[in-house]
Amino acid sequence: MYAVIETGGKQLNVEVGKSYKVEKLNVSEGDTVEFDRVLMVSNGDDVKIGNPVVEGAKVKATVEAQGRGKKVIVYKFKAKKNFRKKKGHRQPFTQVKIEAIEG
Repeated sequence: MYAVIETGGKQLNVEVGKSYKVEKLNVSEGDTVEFDRVLMVSNGDDVKIGNPVVEGAKVKATVEAQGRGKKVIVYKFKAKKNFRKKKGHRQPFTQVKIEAIEG
């Protein structure tokens, strides 16, 4: 059984028992979180597609960790002008483990 959820402006294909990194959520580690923006639910041959979301469908997950991703270097350079600017960015994330898919 799997589902397609929307969180943080992104769509994610999730299965029960697996861990995923999603955009940062304001919850503590160990808490449960419920995703109600479920776009599709599939249970074998039984597939429900939402318009835009499936009514009554929920995905329950527990928060495993809060963290920040690897550093991405942003380097700006203009030729012949002696202009160089180097910046780094680390995107925050929340790691969740999917416990149940209802719907």
